[in-house]
Amino acid sequence: MKATIVPEITGAYVFQPTPYADERGFFSRTFDADVVRSVGLDPDAFIQDSVSRSGRGVLRGLHLRSGAGEAKLVRCSYGRVFDVIVDLRPDSPTYRERAFFELSDETQLTLYVPAGCAHGFQALTAPADVSYRIDRPHDPAEDVTIAYDDPELNIPWPLPVTSMSRRDREAPSLAQALKHEGR
Repeated sequence: MKATIVPEITGAYVFQPTPYADERGFFSRTFDADVVRSVGLDPDAFIQDSVSRSGRGVLRGLHLRSGAGEAKLVRCSYGRVFDVIVDLRPDSPTYRERAFFELSDETQLTLYVPAGCAHGFQALTAPADVSYRIDRPHDPAEDVTIAYDDPELNIPWPLPVTSMSRRDREAPSLAQALKHEGR
């Protein structure tokens, strides 16, 4: 497994495994504490794992946490997703920059999303399973959502949206969300 810096977002990384494939299928290490540690992250900081399953065209996001934020490792364990990170850390040299990725079960890439960055994805297949490993217990009172179609962000979502949560549909603009968060 190797770690690669994401140039658009300071502190973000892509962890690329080296799958072993044969006639049975494949085997792939999806987390390696030594590799995580090699880029200055604490592998023991990740305390909660979750998974979501989405149908083709489903959009989830853009989400972030208020307060101390939430760092996460994100991987598409089945199917394919179009994944987005937006840097919303005012003191970051990449503030308001965006980065786009395709995560899939074929590549098994894992994306590290630093605390203070918004994250979202759209399922490109049905189903698409996305696994999350986060560094704090989830507290719904700290959830912040930003409109997926905010013109300031101009995210090129690849498919028409087939479904999203009410919270995502009613999300405020980036400017409104940042004003509410005092950023």
